Amino acid sequence: MAETKPTASVKATSVQPKKSSNIISWIAPIVCIVAGYAIWRFIIGNPDGFTDPAKEGWFWPEHKGPKGAFHRIYEGGIIVPLLIGMLLMVIVFSIERLMTIRKALGSGSISDFIRKVQYHLANRNVDAALSECDKQRGSVGNVMKAGLRRYKEMINETGLDTEQKVLSIQKEVEEATALELPMLQKNLVFLSTITSVGTLVALLGTVIGMIKSFAALGESGGGSDSSALAVGISEALYNTALGIGTSALALIMYNIFTTKIDSITYGIDESGFTLTQSFASLYK
Repeated sequence: MAETKPTASVKATSVQPKKSSNIISWIAPIVCIVAGYAIWRFIIGNPDGFTDPAKEGWFWPEHKGPKGAFHRIYEGGIIVPLLIGMLLMVIVFSIERLMTIRKALGSGSISDFIRKVQYHLANRNVDAALSECDKQRGSVGNVMKAGLRRYKEMINETGLDTEQKVLSIQKEVEEATALELPMLQKNLVFLSTITSVGTLVALLGTVIGMIKSFAALGESGGGSDSSALAVGISEALYNTALGIGTSALALIMYNIFTTKIDSITYGIDESGFTLTQSFASLYK
């Protein structure tokens, strides 16, 4: 019979799934929309900011004669609170991602950390390399630590050849990476969605405002209300300005976060390469 090579034993990853609550993804959008309405209705739409405040219509009172540009935003219509809510969502999720990614980056430079680990591995000092991971305390350090634990196990493993040991280390790194990356990318979908949807929602508000302005002009008979038309158009354009500003901020924050995540991902990839190459060269 043909001789068969022993197969690598399957061992569970030493990295446990991260426990995280997804409650912010459900609650934050609702709270932001409600807060956006409250800002639009009670702050921007404060009756003291209008020369002719409405006494009826609690949900959407039709105040007239705004005393300044700030209160003129109120006349942009019911789309404005939605846009304000989206702006608040950008702020909330930007802060949440900033805190998460800052923690994932860990302490110190990722490249310096990898060089230190490479130095300790070259001197066959795995315990010192593990202590560097404890100091780093980031996603790269977590993945490297999982790989180093398997690395240490494989040094004394006698039932596998070098190639199988390297594959075991590589698998451990891949499993640890699969547990780290979702936490980094979580909630970025809100920023990417607002980037594209914000401008469309603003355009909807502008179109609605323009329709109302031209309809009022048509009912009045034309030329005598051209000044009112100009005011109506300027009010409608507040929707566009607010939507473009919100989308621009969301795009900037999204690009900042994806760039930082890319640097972490590159560090994780380099960690896996470091471990496999080190083991293959030192423990043939």
